[in-house]
Amino acid sequence: MSHRSEARGMGLWSLASPALVLCVWELAGRLGWTNPILLPRPLQIIEVFLGLVSSGAVLSPLLHTVGLFMIGYVIASLLGTALGIAMATSQTLYGLLEPLVESLRPIPKPALVPVLFLFLGIGKATMIVLVVLASVFPVLISTFQGVRGLDPVLLETARTLQISRSRTIFSVILPASLPMILAGMRVALGLGLVLVILAEMLAGEDGIGFRILDHERSFQVREMFAWIVVLVALGGAMMKLFEIAERRLVPWRGRS
Repeated sequence: MSHRSEARGMGLWSLASPALVLCVWELAGRLGWTNPILLPRPLQIIEVFLGLVSSGAVLSPLLHTVGLFMIGYVIASLLGTALGIAMATSQTLYGLLEPLVESLRPIPKPALVPVLFLFLGIGKATMIVLVVLASVFPVLISTFQGVRGLDPVLLETARTLQISRSRTIFSVILPASLPMILAGMRVALGLGLVLVILAEMLAGEDGIGFRILDHERSFQVREMFAWIVVLVALGGAMMKLFEIAERRLVPWRGRS
């Protein structure tokens, strides 16, 4: 019971700083300390945001962004996990892929946008590939480190019992390294969302990123901030859903 009360108290305190910032922002706007054209008050932004939600105008761009993100994120998670396990369990594959991974990983992914435009054109394929490139490396590195950090006794026991390689991967390696894999997926979640918004700004015809940039170009500042609120809500919801899934998959994490 005390643990729940403590968690509830921490949750309330975590809302204090955003609430304080919003109150100061609202007060500054009402006192005329900020330019209302460039920086509308929070209540004005929330009014436009509620209008978007109530009218249903938020639905199509939101589904567009979520769809592109989920396709790229799922591909990156599966690919990163598979490559991480392969590199950690095979010296041949490690020697073959490690130089390529270390060459591509440090490159800022927005710098690859012109190259992707050149080969894939301007469209959804480019956006999905950009999300994959942003998300795959955190998952790959975390998976690799998780598998390499496994207790050797586990693998030796599997060999002693003559368990097949595929069964060892799915029954021993994958469950034991799952916390590290999920840690990489958590990092990839944020990176992928940032890159899908960037891709929509650069090459999109719909989506949250496209709407933010379109309203900025039209100097519709309140609408621009309202779509930023949509983005914040989307990011928060995705992180919360990920935390719920993580607690179900690895319920022992975070327990004292």
